[in-house]
Amino acid sequence: MSDTEIRTTAEAHEASALPCARVVHMDEDAPDTPETLPLPPELVAEPLEDKTPAQWAYERLVLYIQNFEQQLDADQEVAMGLVGGEAGVLRIEGIGYFAPDVLTFYGQNEEGARTQLIQHVSQLNVMLIAQPKPVEAEPPRRIGFRLAKGLEQGGNGARPAAPVTQEGA
Repeated sequence: MSDTEIRTTAEAHEASALPCARVVHMDEDAPDTPETLPLPPELVAEPLEDKTPAQWAYERLVLYIQNFEQQLDADQEVAMGLVGGEAGVLRIEGIGYFAPDVLTFYGQNEEGARTQLIQHVSQLNVMLIAQPKPVEAEPPRRIGFRLAKGLEQGGNGARPAAPVTQEGA
């Protein structure tokens, strides 16, 4: 759009509410990524300005995980590398958020120990890793599909949390 083009107030408001995304790949034949794909209708149904940072980070993370899993072989599952320290790798088995600003990752580490990472959205760094699935006889588990299905069924795809109350209220 040029600087001289006139937009209606509604068009200007709509454009300001839409997220911006861009990606450049070395390989011209690289598969589509969430930055290049249209957002699912379930994600744009709620205005961006009504979403908390945690909800918006969670929803985009769902898109990235689902896209990553679509490129995995049948003998691979998604995991994430934990940044900082000797934390290692967490095989993703669940993701949640607690508005306005906390994300939680549930899973197992390389030794099979139950693991939970609680992350503030301002500190969010996630490295998705393709790792061999743990049991040869089982089909790979795809959490991205489950997360996306949850988004389609009810907004953010989360199981409702218990209401937060204050003591003495």
